[in-house]
Amino acid sequence: MKTSSRRNLPLFATAVIFAVLFVCAGVMYDGFFSTRVLVNLFTDTAVTGITAVGMTLVIFSGGIDLSVGAVVGFTTIFTATLIQKHGVHPVLAAASAVALGAALGAFMGTLIQVFKQPPFLVTLAGMFLARGAAWWISTESTEITHPFFVHLSGYAWEPGGGLRLTVAALAVFAALAVGYVIAQHTRFGRNLLALGGSEQSALLMGLPVGATRIGVYTLNSAGAALAGIVAAIYSGSGNPSQGVGLELDAIAIVVIGGTLLSGGRGHMLGTFFGILIFGTIQSALLFDGRLSPAWGRIVVGLLLLGFILLQRIMLRGVSRRGDGGSFLKL
Repeated sequence: MKTSSRRNLPLFATAVIFAVLFVCAGVMYDGFFSTRVLVNLFTDTAVTGITAVGMTLVIFSGGIDLSVGAVVGFTTIFTATLIQKHGVHPVLAAASAVALGAALGAFMGTLIQVFKQPPFLVTLAGMFLARGAAWWISTESTEITHPFFVHLSGYAWEPGGGLRLTVAALAVFAALAVGYVIAQHTRFGRNLLALGGSEQSALLMGLPVGATRIGVYTLNSAGAALAGIVAAIYSGSGNPSQGVGLELDAIAIVVIGGTLLSGGRGHMLGTFFGILIFGTIQSALLFDGRLSPAWGRIVVGLLLLGFILLQRIMLRGVSRRGDGGSFLKL
């Protein structure tokens, strides 16, 4: 197999798996082939999808972030408390939450970079910190009744052709677009892939390793806070328990999308297809109505194992040829 084809294999495999799943579901369930269902694939997975975009960038760099689910939960209850109990306008409350998320990310990135600590341990501590802060603010769900927030919860853009795009769907599309530009068309994105491929080589090339690492954790935590805002809009409330296990779903989407878990290889389009696969599985289970939601986890687990093996095969082939670099420089 040619090197370029081997590089493209994970992305092609993800696209094919989505197509097969979607067609099979469409054949099995009446009404599955519709624009409403297709849009709902993004609406129902918006929070996970937005989080997966930031996680893709972190994994590009060879890192990991276990705090994103807790940041989502903290953001929802922090925003709801500011709005409902302190009379803060939703826009200001959301901006404050995103700023706190970015600050946490910058703090974790600094610890990882300056003290050479494993991202797993540092972000695990960040997860406990954010979740503890969420429970400190409130142990109960808080409904958001501000008119502006209620308007956003019910708003949908209808461009025609039966399409009805909610705020959640628009948010995940925007996140994917921004993530794609950052990952594939900026110096920062190229630096992330270089850092994930080999930190030593990145240093020898004179790349700003420290700034890149701190920057990606800052960006990822800010993105998780934005996902928390979307979660609050979608549910109309803040919940300190929101986002439990979300970080694992985001990592699964990224790996199923073909991004190498050890860093240095990947493409944002893979994450796009990973979100579609995740949404298709959930929608198919809802259409069926007879199967337990546990089957969704089982299918995702099998796909995850399959892509880990595929990455292993791909790496062996590349190492024999002495080739490197990220695949699909679109």
